[in-house]
Amino acid sequence: RALHSDLMLLLARTTPVEEVEKRTEGLSTFIVDMEQALAAGTMTIRPIRTLMNHASTEIFFDGVEVPAEALVGEEGKGFRYILDGMNAERILIAAECIGDGRWFVEKAVAYASDRVVFGRPIGANQGVQFPIARVHAAIEAADLVRYQAAWLFEQGLPCGAEANTAKLLASEASWQAANACLDTHGGFGFAEEYDVERKFRETRLYSVAPVSNNLILAYLGQHVLGLPRSY
Repeated sequence: RALHSDLMLLLARTTPVEEVEKRTEGLSTFIVDMEQALAAGTMTIRPIRTLMNHASTEIFFDGVEVPAEALVGEEGKGFRYILDGMNAERILIAAECIGDGRWFVEKAVAYASDRVVFGRPIGANQGVQFPIARVHAAIEAADLVRYQAAWLFEQGLPCGAEANTAKLLASEASWQAANACLDTHGGFGFAEEYDVERKFRETRLYSVAPVSNNLILAYLGQHVLGLPRSY
């Protein structure tokens, strides 16, 4: 959404990597005035056409100047600030996925209740009904973890495990719901008038972005379960 933003949160190295013990040290966070950088010609923003309705862009820096007063927090501690912000992002993405999942369930229930084949609604068939019921249960379970993560974040308590788990469960549940909804609609699921195909494409994003679920599994394995580092 860079084309619609005035300010950017930028993580930049301020201490050479050879002068720190860990690569995550010596990184600082700054607020960048994007309007000023664009006017100076030191920043270029190019839209990226995507499969879904999302304002994705790529940004190029060429001598962007950032004043010292743009520093956020303490110098060299920026990586921790970014990680904390990522927890909030994962909680928000989980909430979006839960909303998507509930939309799919509602659409599937409505269609399965109205569509009559061989004298009865298709929703009376367990082959149609059970997948919808299963994704409903998965969405509600993810929602509980999302609320737990949000509560911990608001209290200023560690919530990395909960935020990551919420994003993982919610993104998987919404994708399962998308498939159940498409299966329920059959060929009509690909018709624009039902909106299923649009949401189907959109909710697929969250299994891989803004963080891949594989990275979440690596985080849980290493930092929660104490398994050896995998990457």
